[in-house]
Amino acid sequence: MITTLLGGLSPTRFLRDVWHKRPLLIRNAVPGFAGLLSPGEMQQLAGREDVESRLIQGSGTHWQLDHGPLKRSDFKRLPKTEWTLLVQSLNHILPEADALLARFNFIPHARLDDLMVSYAVPGGSVGPHFDSYDVFLLQGQGHRRWQISTQADLTILDDEPLKILRYFEAEEEWVLGPGDMLYLPPHVAHYGVAEDACTTYSIGFRAPTTEELAHGFLMHLQDTLKPEGRYADPDLRLQTHPGEISRAMLAQIEGMIAKIKWGKRDIAEFAGRYLSEPKPNVFFDAPDAPLTRAAFNKQASKRGVALDPKSRLLFAGGRFFINGEAFTPAADETAALKQLADQRRLAPPLPATLRERLYDWYQAGWLEIDAP
Repeated sequence: MITTLLGGLSPTRFLRDVWHKRPLLIRNAVPGFAGLLSPGEMQQLAGREDVESRLIQGSGTHWQLDHGPLKRSDFKRLPKTEWTLLVQSLNHILPEADALLARFNFIPHARLDDLMVSYAVPGGSVGPHFDSYDVFLLQGQGHRRWQISTQADLTILDDEPLKILRYFEAEEEWVLGPGDMLYLPPHVAHYGVAEDACTTYSIGFRAPTTEELAHGFLMHLQDTLKPEGRYADPDLRLQTHPGEISRAMLAQIEGMIAKIKWGKRDIAEFAGRYLSEPKPNVFFDAPDAPLTRAAFNKQASKRGVALDPKSRLLFAGGRFFINGEAFTPAADETAALKQLADQRRLAPPLPATLRERLYDWYQAGWLEIDAP
C-alpha cells in the first residue's frame, strides 16, 4: 500500500508536507523487501556494454572511480572492505525493478529519472555528498548507516573523481535495514556507509538546470522556427571606419532577432519532446522475429500492450510525446493513450484507429505485447 511506502502518509500529505521540504525516514516502507538481484548478478550487469556502471573505492579524501563495462578480474583484485558497485537504470533491465519504480507514480512521470542499485562491502561508500534532485533510498539486503546534514557549506573537494564534500557535520543518523527507506530533498548532505555487505536502491528524479533547459529550448527553436526576411541596407551611407559595425546595422539585427517569438504552445512542445527524450546511452531493440500486423493486432486485442521500460510517453493537452517525437492523435484515441501514458500499459479492447500506431511502436521496440 502506498501509505506504507510513505510511512503512513497519503500521497497528498507527503507532497504537501515533505516533498522538496524535509528529509523523512520510513521504517519498513516495503515490507519483506530484500533486494532484486544478487551481487554476482550485479557484477554480470556491470560487464555489459549497454549498462551504465561504476566501481568506487576509497574513503576520506582518497577515492578511485572506474567506469564500466567491468571485467571479472576487476572484482577479483578488490579488497574485502571500502568499495561500492553502482548499476544505473535497473528499471530498463529487470521487470521487477520497473514494477518497483511504478510504486512511486504519485510523482509525475516527467520528473522520474531511473532506479539505481548500489552494492557495498563493509565500509563501502560514495562519500559525503549532496544531490541536486529528490531521491528515495530504499534498503535491500544488509544494513547501511546514513548520516545527514542540512549544512549550508556544500564546497566539494578539488581534484577528486567524485563530488565529495570538503566538510561534513552530521546532524542526524540512522541504520537502515531491509525494507527501510530514507527520502531526501535536494541539497541535503548525506553520507551512507555499509555496515555489512548490502544493497541500496535509489529512486532519483530529473531536475534539469536552467542552463540545460535554456540550451535545449534554443536548440528546439533552431529546429522549428523559420523566421522570414533577410538583412538589407538600401540606405547605406559611407562610413568613416570600414571596420566598424555601425549603430544602424546593430539596430537592424536587433530588430530582426526581436521578431523571434514564442508562446505557451512552443514551450509545451519543447517540454514534451525534451522530457520524453531518452538518455543518449538508451537504445531500443526491435523484435528479433516481429509479428505480422495481423498477428500483432490479434494478440494485442487479447492481451493488451505495455510500453517498453525505456520508453517515455507523456502528454500536454491534446498533444502527445513519445521518446522525443510529437503527435496529435484522433479524438477517439486520446483516452486510451492517456491510460497508456499513466499506467504504461493498455488493456483490451484497443481502439481500432490506434492499432496502426501501436504496431509501428512495436516494430521500433518502443512497445510490446503485454505479458499474459
